[in-house]
Amino acid sequence: MAVDFKAGLEDVVAANSAICDVDGKAGRLRYRGYDIGDLAERASYEEVTYLLWFGELPGRDTLQQFSRSLAGQREAPPPVLDAMQRFPHTAHPLEALRSAVSLHAMYDPDVHDNGREANLRKSARLTAQMATLVAAWRRIREGKSPVVPDPALSHAADFLYMMTGQPPDPVSAEAMDAVLVLHAEHELNASTFVARVAVATVSDLHSAVVAALGTLKGPRHGGANEDVLAMIEEIGPPERAEPYIRARLEARARMSQADRADPRNRIPGWGHRVYKVDDPRAARLRAIGRRLAERAGVLPLFETAETVYRVMKAETDLPVNVDFYSAVIYRALGIPIDLCTSIFAVARIAGWCAHMMEQYGDNRLIRPRAHYTGVEPRPFVPLEARP
Repeated sequence: MAVDFKAGLEDVVAANSAICDVDGKAGRLRYRGYDIGDLAERASYEEVTYLLWFGELPGRDTLQQFSRSLAGQREAPPPVLDAMQRFPHTAHPLEALRSAVSLHAMYDPDVHDNGREANLRKSARLTAQMATLVAAWRRIREGKSPVVPDPALSHAADFLYMMTGQPPDPVSAEAMDAVLVLHAEHELNASTFVARVAVATVSDLHSAVVAALGTLKGPRHGGANEDVLAMIEEIGPPERAEPYIRARLEARARMSQADRADPRNRIPGWGHRVYKVDDPRAARLRAIGRRLAERAGVLPLFETAETVYRVMKAETDLPVNVDFYSAVIYRALGIPIDLCTSIFAVARIAGWCAHMMEQYGDNRLIRPRAHYTGVEPRPFVPLEARP
């Protein structure tokens, strides 16, 4: 029997969805029909979250009510924060977040109710508190007490406030808001697909988020932005970037196909399964990165990234992806390198919840098949007859 096999399910359509449209050839991304550039420039994260969940941008009064509701739910359950105090301080932030979300489920009154209204309530609590948990872990591992959320601040501004204990300046808050919008949703990426697979079994929303967080940790998905920053810091000053990248590319050209597939041997921030041209989110992040780097006095870091960009465009046909410039932004904001992927989760929780609610709404078990490549049928050999 002929088998139409595609490794990694590349370009296989696995779901009908009204949430997000990615045009990889043209380099376009739209949430519910709205271009990502317009949303990042003109809409807040709260607006985009409402759009993803309800299908339309909210009016002024609706947005005010929705934002106030999210802001009022930012305080995490005290037992979860208490438990986090006992986590090993050596734990990676995403490991701490994954464990905290799993524990969070035990304190959510709607955890076992998979109805639409209950899932909306759980989505609101998780979206409101994901930032709280990430910020709390940063402070806990530094020997500091978590900062109580300030409902008067926007979601992005409050996230920065909870990490540092200081209200952010408007430029930093605006930058973080744009970062959250740009990372909020991206169709059937690995973590979103895993979340939909989980709820397709009629598991609960929290379990699906934990599965998504585990998937996000991999360097072929969200973990790549940490690798970008590590690479840029390893390069150092801009004049070292070109020889560094050329040496990496030359070494890669001599590798076997298996070695080239190892994430450690790739140039982080480059290449994408869907985009054949530059990721449309990268241009906006590039502009934000330059502005923040200048303000923070780390412009050489941005210039190193720019040199890497120039060399990669000259020497390869790989598109730059969302991870490349987002890493520069986090460094300019003074955010530790290993927190990068957790910030991805702070943003993407809105998209995960949108997809999970869509899956629940028209649910069928997601159960693909495997093409068997093993030995042909054979008789069982008794133990005493085996060599």
